[in-house]
Amino acid sequence: MTEPVVLSDTTGAIATLTLNRPHRLNAWTGRMHAEYREAVARAEDDPAVRVIVVTGAGRGFCAGADVAALEKEAEAGHYDDGLTEEPARPGWGVRPDFDHPFAFHLGLAKPVVAMVNGPAAGIGFVLACFADLRFAADGAKLTTAHGRLGLPAEFGLSWLLPRLIGAGRAADLLLSGRIVLGDEAETMGLVTRSIPAEQLLETTLAYADTLARTISPTSLWLTKRQLYGDLLGDLDSSIATSATLLDVAMGGPDFAAGVRALRSKTDPEFR
Repeated sequence: MTEPVVLSDTTGAIATLTLNRPHRLNAWTGRMHAEYREAVARAEDDPAVRVIVVTGAGRGFCAGADVAALEKEAEAGHYDDGLTEEPARPGWGVRPDFDHPFAFHLGLAKPVVAMVNGPAAGIGFVLACFADLRFAADGAKLTTAHGRLGLPAEFGLSWLLPRLIGAGRAADLLLSGRIVLGDEAETMGLVTRSIPAEQLLETTLAYADTLARTISPTSLWLTKRQLYGDLLGDLDSSIATSATLLDVAMGGPDFAAGVRALRSKTDPEFR
């Protein structure tokens, strides 16, 4: 049997998805695209999972598109993902803006944490940026990479990156394609935290565990909807939506569990 190119492991309430082509620094292929979306869909549909962590096997996170695929596309003169069947569609249906490759992460109900253990270039950089949070090893190399291939910014990155780090810094990374290491990425707000490589796994999983254990899954879901919906909306709509969601959430079991925990000074037990 051929080994999967995306591994999935669920421990407690955390699903860890690992890109598994370490001999190629987890370079992206059509098969990886399909397996990744299937793995995300399983984690999204699993009621035991509250947080999804994405990382790479070996020394890399994802070094971008596989060179063999790029050579075929250069010969053909157009993009071809190589898929013969439509892959799973996790996150689809929330709003049309999110019904696209990689943008679908914004439509998921569960937070996605990218654990960038090594190079994240091209599509790998896109994948990390569309996660909700990014933890990177201090020496991890991040780069947009498309300029060296004569390509435009990919998969909506030119919309997303300015919203993560501001227009000026986004212009720097998008136009120059220069490599930034984890510590600089933290300074510019590209990653949540830059961590010594030997502490990356422990720190990232501890953060994910805190989200899964102490934050209501209802709150995670609703807040994520607000976060990305409001990026595309206006203040008046944001305030109106928050008022509506507040009424809905206060009638649910998570709010009651949170109040009980607050009174008893214990960790909440959310269903």
